[in-house]
Amino acid sequence: MSTLGPDLVLAPGTPRSDGARLDPEDRPRRLARRLPDAGLELGLSVVAALGITVVLFTILVGSVPPVGTFVVALIVFLVVYGVVSRLRHGPFVMKDRLAAVYVWVGGALALFPLAQIIWTVTAKGAPVVLDHFPKFLVNDSANAGPLTPVWQSGVGHAIVGTVEQVGIATLLTVPIATLSALYLSESDSPLSGFIRTMVNAMMGTPSIIAGLFVYLFWVQPRGVSGYSGFAAAIALGILMLPLMIRTAEEVIRVVPGSLREAGHALGAPNWRVSLRIVLPTVRTGVITALILGVALAVGETAPTLFTAHGSAHYNWNPFQGNQANLPLQIFANIESFSPNFVREGYGAAFVLIFMVLSLFVVARFIGSSTPGRRRVHLRRRRAKEVVVS
Repeated sequence: MSTLGPDLVLAPGTPRSDGARLDPEDRPRRLARRLPDAGLELGLSVVAALGITVVLFTILVGSVPPVGTFVVALIVFLVVYGVVSRLRHGPFVMKDRLAAVYVWVGGALALFPLAQIIWTVTAKGAPVVLDHFPKFLVNDSANAGPLTPVWQSGVGHAIVGTVEQVGIATLLTVPIATLSALYLSESDSPLSGFIRTMVNAMMGTPSIIAGLFVYLFWVQPRGVSGYSGFAAAIALGILMLPLMIRTAEEVIRVVPGSLREAGHALGAPNWRVSLRIVLPTVRTGVITALILGVALAVGETAPTLFTAHGSAHYNWNPFQGNQANLPLQIFANIESFSPNFVREGYGAAFVLIFMVLSLFVVARFIGSSTPGRRRVHLRRRRAKEVVVS
């Protein structure tokens, strides 16, 4: 086996300096065993970087600020860790380790704001939801007051409004988004180019524009009676469409052209190839794209502010009258000067974050599943039943 370093091997078929080829058994892989003292080198580099940084700040500044200490310690750690890896294992291991550090640090910095938000909302909102559970999830806010216990009010009416508005928006947008993505991925006509340009432009449109648009053509002509959950669903659907179409289009483009050619060779028209071959092949990716669009719509506030307008009571009819939802409830409560209302806002935010994270978990689960897996399991089960009988 030809190696380039302690951690790396050449790919099969790669020519060596003498012109020979590697054996087929050689695979580009990372060795299962770790380098000796890898953990010790990492730990000592971290300790050395922290020690050098603290000494420098103490001598030069007189204090140890957290942000500055972190930045300087990270730079010192990269230098120390890189030098140690280069001296002990060579340049390839050094580059590999530094690249791994860059990836981990970048991921941690990207996730830190999200983790902080989730932690803050959970710490302040979970006690509100769990107090006299499940009354906060069932009651409405009609009896809410500055001195009223939090558990006597709730977000049940907002949960109903969110489910109805997002559900109607999903029913309106899923067929349009799926068919539009199919058309854009299968056609190169001038019309498809125009539609793709419009979709890209809609993705950069602020969400409040969708609410104002629906307000002008739907709510304002009807006056006060124009506010409804259905109007909010139209605004949310406008926001969901571009994300669903673009994501589904990229997923559909992954389908190999050989599958389409095989369907055409059998005499199937284009529409049948698209609906019976292309879509079933990427159904998990398309479903994931649709769920991501739904997750986007669940947390939107501005479009529903001009369309649903909010309410303190239950409204089971999304086609008539003001209707609340979770984002509007949070917006109304957080702005209040009453501590009770602020606590209710954090409780509603906790419920909203739980719903959004649940949608992302479902999207991740569906996206990681293999097409046809359930069908294979069903066939195996039927085969076992036949054998047993």
